[in-house]
Amino acid sequence: MLIDSHVHVSPVWYEPVETLLGQMTRHGVARAVLTQMIGQVDNRYQTDCVRAHPGRFASVVWIDPAAPDAPQLLARLADEGAAGVRLRPGARSPGDDPLAIWKAAETCGLPVSCVGNAEAFTAPAFADVLQAVPGLTVVLEHLGDTSKPMETVADGELRYTVLRLARFNNVSLKVPGLGELAPRAPGALRHGPTFGGEAAALLEAAIAAFGAQRLMWGSDFPVVSSREGYGNALALVRECLLDHPAVVRDAILGGTARRIFWKEI
Repeated sequence: MLIDSHVHVSPVWYEPVETLLGQMTRHGVARAVLTQMIGQVDNRYQTDCVRAHPGRFASVVWIDPAAPDAPQLLARLADEGAAGVRLRPGARSPGDDPLAIWKAAETCGLPVSCVGNAEAFTAPAFADVLQAVPGLTVVLEHLGDTSKPMETVADGELRYTVLRLARFNNVSLKVPGLGELAPRAPGALRHGPTFGGEAAALLEAAIAAFGAQRLMWGSDFPVVSSREGYGNALALVRECLLDHPAVVRDAILGGTARRIFWKEI
């Protein structure tokens, strides 16, 4: 079962869910994790999508972690069917316990889809968060950095530092389309995209560090359309996984997301 762990839909920005469904049907993707856009605290559209298409979608919501009632709101959203919550690594709660929102996610059994950059993920403050909520699954988006290609040696080195977080058993990674990691080759528009080299090497390093059971493919729809496109984002990751056993491919392309966001074995 192919599952896309990172997509965005909206009736007012990017694309509506019907556009995503067209891409999923065309490329044989069975399910997708609707990941709320940063700052959009109205999660009703995603909830409606989940209800309108039973079994196809999971909703990862966004809330304001600084709101005094954020933990209570998160609990209510969990009761309404939310499958996760999106937070920045520096998200903190007001009051006596700055980690209240993280602990609320742990209590609700909601994994955190964490959006940030490599500097924030590798900072001691983020390690403190991970240690404080050992029962919380934290999934780092974009292989643990922002959505940008590795154009310099320093870019690549910074991404590799994130892989040290594999020492925390509650951390997983989303594997993006490789067009997010590598600059577009000069001949790509004529001959089609190929991403070997550093992008493929980083994927292999992530597999070695985390294991396939803590990795999941996520297209970043519809932003991926400005890079290699949805179909290529899937096909090129699959191509890089051809030499791995089926158990590895199945986990990264569906099994891990199914376990974390749908609670299915």
